[in-house]
Amino acid sequence: MSIEETALNAIRAQPEGVFQNQLWKMLDIDSRKCSRVISKLLEDGLIIREQAVSNGARTYLLKVSEDKKPVFELLMAGEIFSPCAGCRDACQPESCEKLTFWVMNLEKEEKSDEMY
Repeated sequence: MSIEETALNAIRAQPEGVFQNQLWKMLDIDSRKCSRVISKLLEDGLIIREQAVSNGARTYLLKVSEDKKPVFELLMAGEIFSPCAGCRDACQPESCEKLTFWVMNLEKEEKSDEMY
């Protein structure tokens, strides 16, 4: 596991956030290395950083950034909305043509994303 993943997991484990001056001690790295790790996580949009004071010292409070994707996008496969959302048919998922078509479009979308 990379140091960035370890740092992100440590931040994620504290829903109220972690002070940056505590994070580098938790990770057993120096403050400069921690700053570089935090910069990478910020650049990737994985965390947010707020100015704060901890034990009288200026520092930053680090929190995992919230998923900015609207929830409805999770129900989309390309331009096709999930047929199961609000469906009143008494079908079985294994034999539902609408669901099969939607999943096939989802797979196509993932494959096209991998190409880029």
